Amino acid sequence: MDRLNPIDAQFIDAEDKDENASMAIASIAVFEGPAPSYDDFLAALARRLPLVPLYRRKLRTVPLRLGPPVWVDDPNFDLRYHIRQTALPAPGGDEQLCNLMARVMAQRLDRDYPLWEYWLVEGLAQGRWALICKMHHCMVDGISGTDMYRVIFDTSPSPEPEPQPYGIAASSQPAASEPAALELAVQAALDAAVLPWRQGAALQTALADPLVALRQVADTVRGLVKMAGALRPAADSSLTGPIGQQRRYACARASLADVKTIRQALGGTVNDVVLAAISSAFRNLLIARGEQPDARMVPSLVPVSVRGPGEEDIYDNRMTVMLASLPVDVADPADRLAAVRAELETLKTSKEGMVGQGLVTLGRYAPFPVASLSTRIVYGLPQREIVTVTTNVPGPRRPLYGLGRRLVEIIPYVPIAATLRTGIAVFSYCGDLTFGITGDYATTPDLDVLARGIESGISELLTAAMQGSEPAPAAPGRPAARPAEAKPKRKAAAKEPPAEAKPNRKAAAKEPPAEAKPKRKTGAKAPGAAARPTAAAKKARATAARTHPAATAAEPAPAVTAAEPKAAVTERKPAPAVTTPEPNPAVTTTQPAPAVTAAEPNPAVTTTQPAPAVTAAEPNPAVTTTQPTPAVTAAEPRPAKTGED
Repeated sequence: MDRLNPIDAQFIDAEDKDENASMAIASIAVFEGPAPSYDDFLAALARRLPLVPLYRRKLRTVPLRLGPPVWVDDPNFDLRYHIRQTALPAPGGDEQLCNLMARVMAQRLDRDYPLWEYWLVEGLAQGRWALICKMHHCMVDGISGTDMYRVIFDTSPSPEPEPQPYGIAASSQPAASEPAALELAVQAALDAAVLPWRQGAALQTALADPLVALRQVADTVRGLVKMAGALRPAADSSLTGPIGQQRRYACARASLADVKTIRQALGGTVNDVVLAAISSAFRNLLIARGEQPDARMVPSLVPVSVRGPGEEDIYDNRMTVMLASLPVDVADPADRLAAVRAELETLKTSKEGMVGQGLVTLGRYAPFPVASLSTRIVYGLPQREIVTVTTNVPGPRRPLYGLGRRLVEIIPYVPIAATLRTGIAVFSYCGDLTFGITGDYATTPDLDVLARGIESGISELLTAAMQGSEPAPAAPGRPAARPAEAKPKRKAAAKEPPAEAKPNRKAAAKEPPAEAKPKRKTGAKAPGAAARPTAAAKKARATAARTHPAATAAEPAPAVTAAEPKAAVTERKPAPAVTTPEPNPAVTTTQPAPAVTAAEPNPAVTTTQPAPAVTAAEPNPAVTTTQPTPAVTAAEPRPAKTGED
């Protein structure tokens, strides 16, 4: 005879207080076909039943609520009562499966029997079948409920043989007799009598390490302050209000790999990304209803597991809660994710989760009648502080099998109560995420908008993540595009009639000494060999002017541009190199110096820094007729000539 812990008992008290609430959790396990027969499934489950003793126990309430409810063996246990069979109408898709789930979960579990049901569902599309697993929340939470899959199903297509104690014979052993009401009352009274001793022992344990105790108290007080600020009424919306007994249900799907891609690109955790997508869905729902999203419109209850490693197979509830405000007012997906991250980080820093743990601890040492009455009073009060509940449960990472059929996906279900008209559960299994959305039947006829909004929210975040990862590799490509834009201008220059360049060539051929005189003045500090050109050199320059006009000293302008001084090395093709609509002033007989452009004079031709590369006394070898410079061929023009840089 096991007693419920304070959290488990709260779910019973909540259900007792709210006649329209059914505090059962569930999931849909979809398998590959073909579906097994009812008898085959019944026999397979009977062999595993001894692994889950809680399945044979029912709940008994202590008279006068002197103590918490207790689990007792059901002497009339009948496995066939708990395993139901049904089939979906054609075409057996998500709509038909979700409609069945809503009808099953709207009905309360009968407390005269063990609080669980399995529904064997046939007729799914693609020849598949499903198993709806329904259990009361006082039995398990999300983590321990997931562990039951590991117990009931196999990790390989071949069923694992059960040891001798877990065969059919073990499952058919008679249960112990059910305790009488008087026995339950006496046992509860004895527990209450020893409660002061338990309180003293707990106090003594705390005093043994006062620093740890003081730290826990400080964290709890800080969490209370944060929670007190969060427990203010939410903004008015259609998302909260009275609900009925009937339910609607919808589902959505996403890839865990996509969620991890978003997390890596935009930061945060998988849970942050999931809550950001859910925030996007609620935003879409509000807008579809003609309501303006507000920052305080969707406060969500977020359960947090406090189970330690290795405690997954302990079937009870071990969790605390936080109250997070979903940023439905933020339109940009990346900004919405950043807002979720900031909110959850604030909650973790404020130790708000310690409040729930502290209350559970106090409940263990408080008289149960007082704790139970307090819970029912709280549930009976009108509340507008919580609008929805969102829970994320990690599932198995490796595939499971039922009677040799592969388990394809698991879709979760979360109950709603009080004034919560919607609730969302998230489950991960083998690289996929599934979302189960619960809604009140009368007030959420558009529940599918919420489901599709989650999927579109993931897609928006994935797009933002992809865009956020492109700038780094794209940056080197942008400068490379500039020469391509300059090509039309060089081609246009090449089409200019070469006739305009003839006066320049003639002037250059007639006056090489005029070009040389200023160079010798500015280059007074250059070596003497460059100061006195020989007659042979003059003759060579004249010959070069007639044979290769583009290489004569008549065209020094490109040689001294501020962008690239090395542009003095011109290509052998004269027309595209220097032709301009107006004759270059650098070759006039009266103004040889303006080879330095007036817009941006090059320091290379100042009186203190000569440019010996273009002196008449020592012509640049790159412009001779015998050694043209290949670096500036027409196949790879220099950007300095375009005027773009």
